[in-house]
Amino acid sequence: MTEFPPLKNDLLLRTARGERVERPPVWVMRQAGRYLPEYHQVKGDHDFFECCRSPEIASALTLQPIERYGDLLDASIIFSDILVIPQAMGMTVEMVDKKGPHFPDPLKDPTCEQYKELLERDVDVEKELDYVYKAITLTRQKLNGRVPLYGFCGAPWTLFCYMVEGGGSKLFIQVKKWIFKYPEESKKMLDKLAKLCVEYLALQVKAGAQIVQVFDSWAAELSPSSFKDFSLPYLRYISKHLPERLKALKQEQVPMVVFAKGAWYALNDLCDSGYQVVGLDWLQNPDDAVRIAKGRVVLQGNADPGVLYGGKEAITAVVGDMVSGFGGGKQGWIANLGHGITPFVNPDDLKFFFQEIRRLAVKGDA
Repeated sequence: MTEFPPLKNDLLLRTARGERVERPPVWVMRQAGRYLPEYHQVKGDHDFFECCRSPEIASALTLQPIERYGDLLDASIIFSDILVIPQAMGMTVEMVDKKGPHFPDPLKDPTCEQYKELLERDVDVEKELDYVYKAITLTRQKLNGRVPLYGFCGAPWTLFCYMVEGGGSKLFIQVKKWIFKYPEESKKMLDKLAKLCVEYLALQVKAGAQIVQVFDSWAAELSPSSFKDFSLPYLRYISKHLPERLKALKQEQVPMVVFAKGAWYALNDLCDSGYQVVGLDWLQNPDDAVRIAKGRVVLQGNADPGVLYGGKEAITAVVGDMVSGFGGGKQGWIANLGHGITPFVNPDDLKFFFQEIRRLAVKGDA
């Protein structure tokens, strides 16, 4: 087992465990990314997935916001991508400039040979995604205990969407065809993906991740009833089986976070889904979320990422609403955006966002 430097700032982990804390911890999704000038310097001419597959580059990119923002950040998140799981399964995934992820050969229907091959293939998650674990271990060492490190994966439903649609989509015609025309075949693939997610997250923890998050980025494409059939059972599978797998690997348990973007209607179910932390997007009022959660989980979120384009006055107003809505942040709240940082954000405006969370949370306690 790798020895790591002792953690100096455990604020986020204490918060995730439900403890009362001195202030709300803060980090943001996609905090290591293209809005930072230094990201482009390190990435250079490398393809996006080349960066993910290089432990040295992935680690350097992970550390950039920590180096830039210092003690304003309370966590780091490994630079990687949710689509490494389909890649590990044998599917080709490309990152196309100004378009996003692209699958040249998506799943067509349950009769195609690829569907059968993917279901039957024995995926060696340890071998295929070794570069992620190496990046995590290297990053833990370089962090030197400054902040904890998030590992993550895509939720089965979201991965399935990409595998069937061949990339992002506005209409989601193909995946809707699958779940309504081939529901049982869809569930078989979702089950396969859930099992791979468990193993992948467990090995991230073994490599050094101290908290893990499951991103269900396309949850909003499901109706409430479809969410209960095609997303929630597989999110629950992960939360149930990951602790068991960690125990088998003789690893300490870590907090688990679920973020189902757009599934505001499912918050009550998500609070009972086995995760210690539930991420919120900006479509929910914090005070409503607190009322629904009733202290069952810690909440994470949920500023509209677009506020970072709006200037200091707008940022102050949004942060003030969050601090008030989440009860001041001394318990049960990890401050974040309601989704990842969008392109062309000025890094100094993000810094002001962090500063205002610190200032207004402390002010509210005065």
